[in-house]
Amino acid sequence: MIKVLHVYKSYYPVIGGVANHIKVLCSEMAKNKDMNIEILVVNQKMKSVNETYEGIRVVRAGKVFELSSTPISPSLYYWMKKLDPDILHLHFPFPPGELSALLFDRSKKIVLTYHSDIVKQKNLLFFYRPFLRKILEKAKAIIASSPSYLSTSSFLANFKNKVEIIPYGIDVSFFQKRDEEKIKEIKDRFRSPLILFVGMFRYYKGLQFLISAAENVDAIFILVGTGEYEMELRNQVRDNKLENRVFFLGEVKDDDLPNYYQASDIFVLPSTHRSEAFGITQLEAMACGLPVISTELNTGTSFVNVDRRTGLVVPPSDANSLISALNKILSDQTLRRRFGEAGKKRVEQYFSKELMTQKIKGVYQKILKG
Repeated sequence: MIKVLHVYKSYYPVIGGVANHIKVLCSEMAKNKDMNIEILVVNQKMKSVNETYEGIRVVRAGKVFELSSTPISPSLYYWMKKLDPDILHLHFPFPPGELSALLFDRSKKIVLTYHSDIVKQKNLLFFYRPFLRKILEKAKAIIASSPSYLSTSSFLANFKNKVEIIPYGIDVSFFQKRDEEKIKEIKDRFRSPLILFVGMFRYYKGLQFLISAAENVDAIFILVGTGEYEMELRNQVRDNKLENRVFFLGEVKDDDLPNYYQASDIFVLPSTHRSEAFGITQLEAMACGLPVISTELNTGTSFVNVDRRTGLVVPPSDANSLISALNKILSDQTLRRRFGEAGKKRVEQYFSKELMTQKIKGVYQKILKG
Protein backbone atom coordinates (compact mmCIF):
# COMPACT_ATOMS: atom_id res chain seq x y z
CA MET A 1 0.00 0.00 0.00
CA ILE A 2 1.29 3.46 -0.94
CA LYS A 3 1.19 6.00 1.88
CA VAL A 4 0.80 9.60 0.68
CA LEU A 5 0.95 12.67 2.91
CA HIS A 6 -0.49 15.94 1.57
CA VAL A 7 0.96 19.08 3.16
CA TYR A 8 -0.56 22.56 3.04
CA LYS A 9 -1.47 25.40 5.37
CA SER A 10 -5.20 24.67 5.64
CA TYR A 11 -7.90 22.11 4.99
CA TYR A 12 -11.68 21.83 5.17
CA PRO A 13 -13.70 23.44 6.74
CA VAL A 14 -11.37 26.34 5.93
CA ILE A 15 -12.53 27.77 2.59
CA GLY A 16 -10.13 28.36 -0.28
CA GLY A 17 -9.28 27.11 -3.75
CA VAL A 18 -6.28 24.98 -2.80
CA ALA A 19 -7.90 23.60 0.35
CA ASN A 20 -10.99 22.63 -1.66
CA HIS A 21 -8.81 21.03 -4.34
CA ILE A 22 -7.02 18.91 -1.72
CA LYS A 23 -10.35 17.80 -0.30
CA VAL A 24 -11.66 16.71 -3.71
CA LEU A 25 -8.40 14.98 -4.63
CA CYS A 26 -7.92 13.15 -1.33
CA SER A 27 -11.55 12.04 -1.09
CA GLU A 28 -11.33 10.54 -4.57
CA MET A 29 -7.83 9.09 -4.08
CA ALA A 30 -8.89 7.41 -0.81
CA LYS A 31 -11.27 5.21 -2.80
CA ASN A 32 -8.21 3.31 -4.07
CA LYS A 33 -7.61 0.30 -1.80
CA ASP A 34 -3.88 0.45 -2.54
CA MET A 35 -3.57 4.06 -1.30
CA ASN A 36 -3.33 5.33 2.28
CA ILE A 37 -4.03 9.07 2.15
CA GLU A 38 -3.20 11.41 5.05
CA ILE A 39 -3.23 15.21 5.34
CA LEU A 40 -0.98 17.52 7.37
CA VAL A 41 -1.97 21.17 7.78
CA VAL A 42 -1.70 23.92 10.40
CA ASN A 43 -4.42 24.29 13.01
CA GLN A 44 -6.02 27.67 13.64
CA LYS A 45 -5.19 27.23 17.34
CA MET A 46 -1.98 26.48 19.27
CA LYS A 47 -2.96 22.91 20.09
CA SER A 48 -2.26 20.13 17.59
CA VAL A 49 -5.26 18.00 16.61
CA ASN A 50 -5.20 14.47 15.19
CA GLU A 51 -8.56 13.54 13.69
CA THR A 52 -10.31 11.50 11.01
CA TYR A 53 -12.49 13.29 8.47
CA GLU A 54 -14.50 11.27 5.96
CA GLY A 55 -12.21 8.31 6.55
CA ILE A 56 -8.99 10.29 6.01
CA ARG A 57 -6.51 11.03 8.78
CA VAL A 58 -6.03 14.79 9.16
CA VAL A 59 -3.33 16.18 11.45
CA ARG A 60 -3.61 19.89 12.25
CA ALA A 61 -0.28 21.02 13.75
CA GLY A 62 -0.60 23.73 16.40
CA LYS A 63 -0.10 27.30 15.15
CA VAL A 64 2.19 29.62 17.11
CA PHE A 65 1.91 32.79 15.00
CA GLU A 66 1.43 34.10 11.45
CA LEU A 67 3.95 35.76 9.17
CA SER A 68 2.76 37.43 5.94
CA SER A 69 -0.57 35.56 6.22
CA THR A 70 1.33 32.26 6.53
CA PRO A 71 0.63 30.14 9.66
CA ILE A 72 3.81 29.03 11.44
CA SER A 73 3.93 25.72 13.32
CA PRO A 74 7.24 24.45 14.78
CA SER A 75 5.70 20.97 15.07
CA LEU A 76 5.12 20.65 11.31
CA TYR A 77 8.45 18.92 10.73
CA TYR A 78 7.87 16.63 13.74
CA TRP A 79 4.56 15.44 12.30
CA MET A 80 6.05 15.07 8.83
CA LYS A 81 8.68 12.69 10.22
CA LYS A 82 6.23 10.87 12.48
CA LEU A 83 3.70 10.19 9.72
CA ASP A 84 6.54 8.79 7.58
CA PRO A 85 4.93 8.67 4.10
CA ASP A 86 6.20 6.94 0.98
CA ILE A 87 5.30 10.06 -0.99
CA LEU A 88 5.28 13.58 0.40
CA HIS A 89 2.88 15.68 -1.68
CA LEU A 90 3.50 19.39 -1.10
CA HIS A 91 1.05 22.07 -2.16
CA PHE A 92 2.96 25.23 -3.04
CA PRO A 93 3.01 28.02 -1.99
CA PHE A 94 3.38 27.13 1.68
CA PRO A 95 6.96 28.00 2.75
CA PRO A 96 6.87 26.25 6.17
CA GLY A 97 5.89 23.00 4.44
CA GLU A 98 8.59 23.30 1.81
CA LEU A 99 11.28 24.22 4.36
CA SER A 100 10.31 21.22 6.48
CA ALA A 101 10.52 19.01 3.39
CA LEU A 102 14.06 20.23 2.69
CA LEU A 103 15.07 18.69 6.03
CA PHE A 104 13.20 15.50 5.24
CA ASP A 105 14.78 12.09 4.60
CA ARG A 106 16.46 12.14 1.18
CA SER A 107 15.09 8.68 0.41
CA LYS A 108 11.52 9.97 0.42
CA LYS A 109 9.79 10.85 -2.83
CA ILE A 110 8.47 14.40 -3.08
CA VAL A 111 5.69 15.52 -5.43
CA LEU A 112 4.96 19.25 -5.52
CA THR A 113 1.80 20.78 -6.94
CA TYR A 114 2.72 24.29 -8.04
CA HIS A 115 -0.57 26.11 -7.51
CA SER A 116 0.69 29.66 -7.99
CA ASP A 117 3.71 31.92 -8.01
CA ILE A 118 4.28 33.98 -4.88
CA VAL A 119 2.78 37.24 -6.14
CA LYS A 120 1.86 39.58 -3.29
CA GLN A 121 4.59 38.89 -0.70
CA LYS A 122 7.51 40.23 -2.76
CA ASN A 123 9.72 40.88 0.30
CA LEU A 124 9.22 37.30 1.44
CA LEU A 125 10.01 36.03 -2.05
CA PHE A 126 13.34 37.90 -2.08
CA PHE A 127 14.57 35.83 0.87
CA TYR A 128 12.72 32.63 -0.03
CA ARG A 129 13.85 32.35 -3.66
CA PRO A 130 16.94 30.13 -2.96
CA PHE A 131 14.84 27.71 -0.89
CA LEU A 132 12.15 27.58 -3.57
CA ARG A 133 14.79 26.63 -6.10
CA LYS A 134 16.08 23.88 -3.80
CA ILE A 135 12.67 22.32 -3.19
CA LEU A 136 11.92 22.37 -6.93
CA GLU A 137 15.24 20.60 -7.48
CA LYS A 138 14.48 18.03 -4.78
CA ALA A 139 10.98 17.22 -6.03
CA LYS A 140 10.76 14.07 -8.15
CA ALA A 141 7.75 15.49 -9.99
CA ILE A 142 6.11 18.89 -10.23
CA ILE A 143 2.44 19.26 -11.13
CA ALA A 144 1.17 22.41 -12.88
CA SER A 145 -2.53 22.93 -13.54
CA SER A 146 -2.22 24.38 -17.05
CA PRO A 147 0.23 24.74 -19.96
CA SER A 148 -0.15 28.53 -19.78
CA TYR A 149 1.02 28.72 -16.18
CA LEU A 150 4.01 26.53 -16.94
CA SER A 151 5.01 28.68 -19.91
CA THR A 152 4.72 31.99 -18.02
CA SER A 153 6.15 31.13 -14.59
CA SER A 154 9.82 32.12 -14.34
CA PHE A 155 10.26 29.71 -11.42
CA LEU A 156 9.15 26.67 -13.41
CA ALA A 157 11.18 27.52 -16.50
CA ASN A 158 14.25 25.53 -15.41
CA PHE A 159 12.25 22.46 -14.38
CA LYS A 160 10.05 21.79 -17.41
CA ASN A 161 11.54 18.32 -17.81
CA LYS A 162 9.81 17.09 -14.65
CA VAL A 163 6.58 19.09 -14.84
CA GLU A 164 3.34 17.19 -15.45
CA ILE A 165 0.33 19.19 -16.67
CA ILE A 166 -2.67 17.96 -14.70
CA PRO A 167 -5.68 20.31 -14.63
CA TYR A 168 -7.85 20.55 -11.54
CA GLY A 169 -10.99 18.45 -11.56
CA ILE A 170 -14.39 18.82 -9.95
CA ASP A 171 -17.32 16.58 -9.10
CA VAL A 172 -19.17 17.31 -12.34
CA SER A 173 -22.32 15.38 -11.43
CA PHE A 174 -22.66 17.30 -8.15
CA PHE A 175 -22.87 20.63 -9.96
CA GLN A 176 -25.18 19.33 -12.65
CA LYS A 177 -27.89 18.17 -10.25
CA ARG A 178 -30.98 20.38 -10.29
CA ASP A 179 -33.42 21.33 -7.54
CA GLU A 180 -36.11 23.05 -9.61
CA GLU A 181 -37.95 24.41 -6.56
CA LYS A 182 -34.86 26.10 -5.11
CA ILE A 183 -33.76 27.37 -8.52
CA LYS A 184 -37.19 28.99 -8.92
CA GLU A 185 -36.90 30.53 -5.45
CA ILE A 186 -33.63 32.19 -6.41
CA LYS A 187 -35.01 33.47 -9.71
CA ASP A 188 -38.14 34.79 -7.99
CA ARG A 189 -36.03 36.55 -5.35
CA PHE A 190 -33.96 38.46 -7.89
CA ARG A 191 -34.89 40.16 -11.15
CA SER A 192 -33.55 38.41 -14.24
CA PRO A 193 -31.00 38.32 -15.80
CA LEU A 194 -28.56 37.20 -13.08
CA ILE A 195 -24.81 37.73 -13.15
CA LEU A 196 -22.94 35.51 -10.68
CA PHE A 197 -19.59 35.64 -8.91
CA VAL A 198 -18.46 32.93 -6.48
CA GLY A 199 -15.25 33.13 -4.47
CA MET A 200 -13.34 34.79 -1.65
CA PHE A 201 -13.21 38.60 -1.63
CA ARG A 202 -9.44 38.90 -2.00
CA TYR A 203 -7.18 41.61 -3.44
CA TYR A 204 -6.77 39.82 -6.78
CA LYS A 205 -10.43 39.05 -7.51
CA GLY A 206 -11.14 42.39 -9.21
CA LEU A 207 -14.63 42.75 -7.76
CA GLN A 208 -14.35 46.53 -7.67
CA PHE A 209 -14.33 46.48 -11.49
CA LEU A 210 -17.33 44.17 -11.65
CA ILE A 211 -19.25 46.49 -9.33
CA SER A 212 -18.28 49.45 -11.50
CA ALA A 213 -19.55 47.56 -14.54
CA ALA A 214 -22.90 46.97 -12.82
CA GLU A 215 -23.77 50.64 -13.28
CA ASN A 216 -24.05 50.13 -17.05
CA VAL A 217 -25.49 46.62 -17.33
CA ASP A 218 -29.22 46.00 -16.96
CA ALA A 219 -28.95 42.93 -14.73
CA ILE A 220 -28.73 41.79 -11.12
CA PHE A 221 -25.28 40.95 -9.76
CA ILE A 222 -25.07 38.39 -6.96
CA LEU A 223 -21.77 37.91 -5.12
CA VAL A 224 -21.38 34.64 -3.22
CA GLY A 225 -18.55 34.59 -0.68
CA THR A 226 -16.86 36.66 2.02
CA GLY A 227 -13.41 38.06 2.65
CA GLU A 228 -11.21 40.85 3.89
CA TYR A 229 -12.32 43.30 1.18
CA GLU A 230 -16.05 42.91 1.78
CA MET A 231 -16.56 46.19 3.67
CA GLU A 232 -14.67 48.13 1.01
CA LEU A 233 -16.85 46.57 -1.69
CA ARG A 234 -20.04 47.23 0.25
CA ASN A 235 -19.03 50.87 0.59
CA GLN A 236 -18.48 51.06 -3.17
CA VAL A 237 -21.99 49.69 -3.77
CA ARG A 238 -23.49 52.16 -1.30
CA ASP A 239 -21.56 55.17 -2.61
CA ASN A 240 -22.72 54.43 -6.17
CA LYS A 241 -26.31 53.70 -5.11
CA LEU A 242 -26.26 50.14 -6.46
CA GLU A 243 -28.01 48.47 -3.52
CA ASN A 244 -30.88 47.38 -5.79
CA ARG A 245 -28.51 45.89 -8.35
CA VAL A 246 -25.60 44.29 -6.45
CA PHE A 247 -26.31 41.79 -3.64
CA PHE A 248 -23.90 40.20 -1.17
CA LEU A 249 -25.07 36.70 -0.25
CA GLY A 250 -22.23 35.66 2.06
CA GLU A 251 -21.19 32.03 2.25
CA VAL A 252 -23.60 29.57 0.64
CA LYS A 253 -23.85 25.96 1.81
CA ASP A 254 -22.14 23.49 -0.50
CA ASP A 255 -25.40 21.70 -1.29
CA ASP A 256 -27.07 25.00 -2.27
CA LEU A 257 -24.27 26.30 -4.49
CA PRO A 258 -25.29 24.38 -7.67
CA ASN A 259 -28.72 26.02 -7.45
CA TYR A 260 -27.19 29.50 -7.72
CA TYR A 261 -25.18 28.47 -10.77
CA GLN A 262 -28.27 26.88 -12.34
CA ALA A 263 -30.38 29.99 -11.67
CA SER A 264 -27.87 32.43 -13.18
CA ASP A 265 -27.31 33.58 -16.75
CA ILE A 266 -23.58 34.46 -16.80
CA PHE A 267 -20.64 33.73 -14.52
CA VAL A 268 -17.89 36.34 -14.17
CA LEU A 269 -14.36 35.93 -12.80
CA PRO A 270 -12.91 39.48 -13.03
CA SER A 271 -9.50 38.73 -11.46
CA THR A 272 -6.59 41.15 -11.79
CA HIS A 273 -3.40 39.33 -10.70
CA ARG A 274 -1.48 36.08 -11.37
CA SER A 275 -2.56 34.90 -7.93
CA GLU A 276 -5.65 33.71 -9.83
CA ALA A 277 -3.79 30.76 -11.27
CA PHE A 278 -6.73 28.72 -12.56
CA GLY A 279 -10.21 29.70 -11.38
CA ILE A 280 -11.88 26.47 -10.29
CA THR A 281 -15.22 28.27 -9.94
CA GLN A 282 -15.20 28.65 -13.73
CA LEU A 283 -15.34 24.84 -13.97
CA GLU A 284 -18.31 24.75 -11.60
CA ALA A 285 -20.16 27.35 -13.66
CA MET A 286 -19.35 25.64 -16.95
CA ALA A 287 -20.53 22.28 -15.59
CA CYS A 288 -23.90 23.98 -15.11
CA GLY A 289 -23.97 25.27 -18.68
CA LEU A 290 -23.13 28.90 -17.91
CA PRO A 291 -21.17 31.12 -20.29
CA VAL A 292 -18.13 32.60 -18.56
CA ILE A 293 -16.45 36.00 -18.69
CA SER A 294 -12.89 35.99 -17.36
CA THR A 295 -9.75 38.12 -17.68
CA GLU A 296 -6.48 37.50 -19.52
CA LEU A 297 -3.82 36.97 -16.85
CA ASN A 298 -1.52 34.58 -18.76
CA THR A 299 -2.48 31.90 -16.25
CA GLY A 300 -4.85 28.96 -16.32
CA THR A 301 -7.99 31.10 -16.34
CA SER A 302 -7.89 31.39 -20.15
CA PHE A 303 -7.00 27.72 -20.46
CA VAL A 304 -10.28 26.89 -18.70
CA ASN A 305 -12.47 29.53 -20.34
CA VAL A 306 -11.58 29.52 -24.04
CA ASP A 307 -12.23 32.93 -25.58
CA ARG A 308 -15.20 32.97 -28.01
CA ARG A 309 -15.75 29.27 -27.47
CA THR A 310 -16.95 28.85 -23.87
CA GLY A 311 -17.25 32.55 -23.11
CA LEU A 312 -15.32 35.79 -23.47
CA VAL A 313 -11.89 36.79 -22.16
CA VAL A 314 -11.28 40.50 -21.51
CA PRO A 315 -8.35 42.61 -20.25
CA PRO A 316 -8.00 42.77 -16.44
CA SER A 317 -8.81 45.87 -14.37
CA ASP A 318 -11.08 47.19 -17.13
CA ALA A 319 -14.71 47.83 -16.22
CA ASN A 320 -15.58 49.01 -19.75
CA SER A 321 -14.45 45.70 -21.23
CA LEU A 322 -16.58 43.85 -18.69
CA ILE A 323 -19.56 46.02 -19.64
CA SER A 324 -19.11 45.27 -23.35
CA ALA A 325 -18.71 41.52 -22.77
CA LEU A 326 -21.72 41.30 -20.44
CA ASN A 327 -23.99 43.26 -22.76
CA LYS A 328 -22.83 41.24 -25.79
CA ILE A 329 -23.73 37.89 -24.18
CA LEU A 330 -26.94 39.18 -22.57
CA SER A 331 -28.21 40.52 -25.90
CA ASP A 332 -27.63 37.27 -27.82
CA GLN A 333 -29.48 34.24 -26.48
CA THR A 334 -28.08 31.96 -29.20
CA LEU A 335 -24.50 32.95 -28.31
CA ARG A 336 -25.23 32.47 -24.63
CA ARG A 337 -26.56 28.96 -25.25
CA ARG A 338 -23.64 28.06 -27.55
CA PHE A 339 -21.03 29.17 -25.01
CA GLY A 340 -22.84 27.31 -22.23
CA GLU A 341 -23.10 24.03 -24.13
CA ALA A 342 -19.44 24.17 -25.21
CA GLY A 343 -18.32 24.87 -21.66
CA LYS A 344 -20.31 21.97 -20.29
CA LYS A 345 -18.76 19.56 -22.79
CA ARG A 346 -15.27 20.90 -22.06
CA VAL A 347 -15.61 20.30 -18.31
CA GLU A 348 -17.02 16.82 -18.80
CA GLN A 349 -14.17 15.89 -21.14
CA TYR A 350 -11.13 17.43 -19.43
CA PHE A 351 -11.87 18.56 -15.88
CA SER A 352 -13.49 15.74 -13.91
CA LYS A 353 -12.18 14.71 -10.49
CA GLU A 354 -11.88 11.14 -11.76
CA LEU A 355 -9.53 12.11 -14.60
CA MET A 356 -7.44 14.35 -12.34
CA THR A 357 -7.07 11.62 -9.72
CA GLN A 358 -6.15 8.99 -12.30
CA LYS A 359 -3.37 11.20 -13.68
CA ILE A 360 -1.94 12.08 -10.26
CA LYS A 361 -1.96 8.43 -9.23
CA GLY A 362 0.01 7.78 -12.42
CA VAL A 363 2.61 10.32 -11.27
CA TYR A 364 2.94 8.52 -7.92
CA GLN A 365 3.42 5.16 -9.61
CA LYS A 366 5.96 6.58 -12.04
CA ILE A 367 8.25 8.10 -9.39
CA LEU A 368 8.03 5.02 -7.16
CA LYS A 369 9.17 2.85 -10.06
CA GLY A 370 11.88 5.33 -10.96
